[in-house]
Amino acid sequence: MLQHGNSQSVGIGAQFGDPTGITLRINNSAGLSYDILAAWNVNDYFFVNVHGLWNHTLAPNPRLTYFYGPGLFAGVRERGRWEEDDVYLGISGTIGLSLYIQRLELFGQLTPRLSVAPGTNGDVGGGLGLRFYLN
Repeated sequence: MLQHGNSQSVGIGAQFGDPTGITLRINNSAGLSYDILAAWNVNDYFFVNVHGLWNHTLAPNPRLTYFYGPGLFAGVRERGRWEEDDVYLGISGTIGLSLYIQRLELFGQLTPRLSVAPGTNGDVGGGLGLRFYLN
């Protein structure tokens, strides 16, 4: 990964899947890393998912890592002009693999979610993506 000592590296990119959106990852060599995903369809929904991540290399290749961690999500789904919009809140987790090629990260992840408001409902999302690291 793009880390040396107690440094951080910030990557921005896109995830394609369920949901598709823009992703920001802050890798922290001294502890927990963070992944933020924002997804939207202008006329239908807005969704944000935030995860804390633990990263581990797959020996013997330090460029290949796996990650996992807990998270939270919030979303708004527009129901129509005459009905109230639905607001969703819940907990999630993620597990995945990353391949780092210089300043580029290719990743795949699965994200089980449990909606706790307005009702209890579970589903699994995830996708494939890429991020470019700024530092």
